Amino acid sequence: MPNFKKYSYSQDAMVVINFEDQLQPGTFEFTLHQLIDNHIVLSPFYDKYSNDKGGRTAYDPAILLKIVLFAYSKGITSSREIQWQCENNIIFKALSCDSVPHFTSIASFVSSYPDAIESVFEQVLLVCDEQGLLGNELFAIDGCKMRSDASKEHSGTFKELEQKRGKIKKKIRQCLNEYKRLDGRKPKERERKQQLAQASETLKKHFDKIDQFLKTAAPRMGQGKKPAEVKSNITDNESAKMTTSKGTIQGYNGVAAVDKKHQVIVDAQAFGAGQEQHTLKPVLDSIRERYRRTRISDDILAAGVIITADTGFSSEENNDHIKEEGVNAYIPDNQFRSRDKAFKDQKEKYGKRHQKEVKGQLKVIPAREFQFDTKRKSCICPAGKAMWLSCEENISKGNKKLHFEGNLSDCRSCPIKQRCMRNPESADSREGHGRQVSITVTNGRTGTDWMKRRVDSRQGKVIYGHRMSVVEPVFGNIGTNKGLDRFSLRGRDKVQGQWQMFCLVHNIEKLMNYGAIH
Repeated sequence: MPNFKKYSYSQDAMVVINFEDQLQPGTFEFTLHQLIDNHIVLSPFYDKYSNDKGGRTAYDPAILLKIVLFAYSKGITSSREIQWQCENNIIFKALSCDSVPHFTSIASFVSSYPDAIESVFEQVLLVCDEQGLLGNELFAIDGCKMRSDASKEHSGTFKELEQKRGKIKKKIRQCLNEYKRLDGRKPKERERKQQLAQASETLKKHFDKIDQFLKTAAPRMGQGKKPAEVKSNITDNESAKMTTSKGTIQGYNGVAAVDKKHQVIVDAQAFGAGQEQHTLKPVLDSIRERYRRTRISDDILAAGVIITADTGFSSEENNDHIKEEGVNAYIPDNQFRSRDKAFKDQKEKYGKRHQKEVKGQLKVIPAREFQFDTKRKSCICPAGKAMWLSCEENISKGNKKLHFEGNLSDCRSCPIKQRCMRNPESADSREGHGRQVSITVTNGRTGTDWMKRRVDSRQGKVIYGHRMSVVEPVFGNIGTNKGLDRFSLRGRDKVQGQWQMFCLVHNIEKLMNYGAIH
């Protein structure tokens, strides 16, 4: 039988380690270490320290920034896990010089310095530009919805929260009444009384939380010309309930603008709203100001850089703003595929994108499935029936809005009325209405018409074709490769700081692969 050397994993060893030897060139940790030590000014972190005249010494922001960004590159966002890694992982030991910050210090560092993190993000962007990683020819903008440290069960309009408060109060009363009926003589009754007491205490805390919120907060309003109330959230009222491909979440939309040349993120902002139309202008303004502050360009938008974004960013207001400002943008509306001959058979081949089941029911057939003839002012429904023009409304800038309604007799006997109408039963009553749809008819001189001509042109189709290959791999790298798919903080400022740290990991990786710091 072979004679092997004996070994045992359950033993300790004293090993002499040189920390710099552990940071090998060509690795993320080496690039991170060299970048922070030699290229980044960390003075923006110093303003919140006040121990220069006494008190306990603090951990250097350089150490904390290194271990946090390296942890994020490994998909580790828990401050307790980062502390454990500093105690046991040799690379973390090398980056932290064998110091072990307490998890509370790590958590405080991540959440307390959003402005300083913004400064680091800009300095890394400047290094990317100095090393030739920015093309500054095309920026692709998109958003990535992520969960945050807020419960979607604690969200609702003020009316819904008031109803929830009433239900909790009723449950508390029921628990107390049952508690009083039990005399507690038998063991089972004593156990039940203890359960009721604990349940009442938990419900009381929940009740007080909702009650305090309703007394101190104001209803949260949405965006747009006629903003309506949107759902508030008790734990983080700056977050929002969002619908994603993986279900409904409570969180933030991390919006990033990505340079085409090496997919470097040039701007990163977090918004507490699922809709993206209102985020375009702040992102464009941020890009312009960021390039001005870093002196990369006095006005990068006026210089003719191409801006692309998907249909979620398209709106009449955005198109008017882009046209007035002279921004070289290509942002299609949600009908641009239907105008492209290359996609004329898409619906027959792949089906209708938005006809998905929600809780066992299909969504209502959208207006885009109706055939409009704006010259003849006519409309044909998906069942092939002609609809009548119920109203012709004049709106701003000489534009009109045509309102059509299905004949009640047609809708009543229609085989698809369950999918076409939100309230199919209304078609069966004498005072009911058929399906109603509307379309806006423009005079051809609006920002939306201007944008349609740009996107539908041959050049526009080629340019917009680059959008997905520029920005989507970035979100795939951050969310899938790195596992950074949720925020661990509350409040937009703190979440934006964490989102920029996620994006910093991506940009530092680009410097590792394509820059001179390796």
